[in-house]
Amino acid sequence: MLAAIIGGRLQGVELACLAHHAGWRTLLVDRKAHVPARRLCDRFLQLDVRQGSTLDDALKTVDLVIPALEDQAALVSLVEWCRDRRVPIAFDPAAYAVSSSKIDSDRLFASLGIPAPEPWPQCGFPVVAKSSHASGSDGVVILKRKSDAEARFPKGFPDDGWVFQQYLQGPSFSLELIGRPGNYVPLQITQLFMDTRYDCKAVAAPCRLTNRQISEIETLSVEIAEAIRLMGLMDVEVILHDGRFKVLEIDARFPSQTPLCVFASTGRNMFELLADLFLSGKPSPLRVSASVRGAILEHIRVTPREIVVEGEHIMADAGPLDRVPGFFGADEAITSYREGTPAWVATLIITGDTRQRAAEKRNRVLASIQRRFNLEKIVDRGPGDTA
Repeated sequence: MLAAIIGGRLQGVELACLAHHAGWRTLLVDRKAHVPARRLCDRFLQLDVRQGSTLDDALKTVDLVIPALEDQAALVSLVEWCRDRRVPIAFDPAAYAVSSSKIDSDRLFASLGIPAPEPWPQCGFPVVAKSSHASGSDGVVILKRKSDAEARFPKGFPDDGWVFQQYLQGPSFSLELIGRPGNYVPLQITQLFMDTRYDCKAVAAPCRLTNRQISEIETLSVEIAEAIRLMGLMDVEVILHDGRFKVLEIDARFPSQTPLCVFASTGRNMFELLADLFLSGKPSPLRVSASVRGAILEHIRVTPREIVVEGEHIMADAGPLDRVPGFFGADEAITSYREGTPAWVATLIITGDTRQRAAEKRNRVLASIQRRFNLEKIVDRGPGDTA
């Protein structure tokens, strides 16, 4: 079976790795040549999918198309081509339209009574400012006081294109679910860890949550999926603030980071589940390992002096990456490392019998890298930390 992955950045990396584990062949398509996922796929084509006429020859032999990009013109072109050629595309345009707009998503949460951060001006300071259509942490600004807001927005908060809401503190979690209306399967909840710029630097599983808390996240996620009539995969990010979960955002597209962590912990392959859904019409029986393992996925940047644990943005512009099993003791790494290069990045995937064992193994992996390259220190900072 051949899957066309459209987009070679971080979502494409995730899909390429999981497709490999599922035994699928992959064709990567991107308009740029030196994208991170290029070396992770069986074939690569450089072309602009916004030009629909280019797709006939490029995709004529594929069994499934999976978008891994957020360019609206490209998505429209792909959906139209797949509809006209009757090629399955693992994508729900209507659900994506809601989830890709933070304004529309917040309106949906309010209409459903889903707990979410209070909007401005009811919330007061500190405030989170987000571009409505930005992805993940892109463009996120924390305004701690009125003077910060005046410096960033001297003419006042704009009416269009931005979301301003309560800044919440607490642990963050993500849950993917897959299916179609009336039949959704929640997968594993993962915990998210942020760097100083609020970009996700690490994902860990399983989460230290009670059964009641897990059920609460699953229930509100299914409620959202039913409301937008989701056909496919969606992830829901929540924060636990003052003992209550609040939904930060949803994304009805294939995510990055969490699918590989879930696969390492449970054996559930979101690429395989998504392919089964769009080729057979329903989620396949979940293939779960006999016991859930502890798993940590973490991004590191190595310089001639130090290891820095940092958000996934460091992987996006690192050029073509390689999968390396057993990398310095990790189960697997996705990395730009080449022998003799003084600076490189890697996504480390590390497992253990428990999450604690995985954390201990992670420390050994970082120590091994530090010794091998004679580095001075390991830097691992979170929101609010300073040098």
